[in-house]
Amino acid sequence: MRKAFEEGHRVVLVVATRGEVGEVPDGFLDDGEELWQRRVQETHASAEVLGAKRVEFLGYTDSGMMGEPRNDVSGTFWQADVEEAAQRLAAILREEQADVLTVYDDNGGYGHPDHIQVHRVGMRAAELAGTPRVYEATSNSDEMRRGMEEAVRTGQMKAEDLPDFEDGSEFGKPEAILTARVDVTAYLPYKRAAMRAHASQISEDSFFLAMPDEGFAQAFGVEWFIRAGQGPGITETDIMAGL
Repeated sequence: MRKAFEEGHRVVLVVATRGEVGEVPDGFLDDGEELWQRRVQETHASAEVLGAKRVEFLGYTDSGMMGEPRNDVSGTFWQADVEEAAQRLAAILREEQADVLTVYDDNGGYGHPDHIQVHRVGMRAAELAGTPRVYEATSNSDEMRRGMEEAVRTGQMKAEDLPDFEDGSEFGKPEAILTARVDVTAYLPYKRAAMRAHASQISEDSFFLAMPDEGFAQAFGVEWFIRAGQGPGITETDIMAGL
């Protein structure tokens, strides 16, 4: 997002929910303050860091993690009618005359129900609005595996902490189906600051914020995408190219 802003593009952030669900330490919220109120503030603060000129909330509530009872609660994004939600997003896309829309991949990155719904709603909204370019933001699961194995080899990570890559769970997508690799190394200070703005979700002493610059660059210096309607194979390094 910051890269697009720095290159002169108008950046708009559309958020499905206000992040009503989550746990924070005692005393984190002010007296009478609700978690969603703090998270709305954090979203605006993060968006400002990243150069977003407009922030819109679609008005649904947080569905919680997959498998939780809250998934079935009326009004949550997971229970939203995809066509209705897509119409809301499509109206914004038309108003902005958007050239590019980014959504999560079809597994929501790591299986979060609201992220999966973002994919479904976003893909349909792009159809309704005629948005010409749609990219699924994801992670390179093969690179992630290589990086973790290297961290074990160099003693930065314990072997027992490695996830079971063969257990059928999905985080990111295989390199073979990715279509875009975008180097955002120059914008990492903004990315770290944007993450820090979400203090109710990422504490100052969290693993991500505590990472040294070299490790942070390795983890977050490249963003991966799958362009809708394009065959596999990395052929793009800039999702805004030509605009």
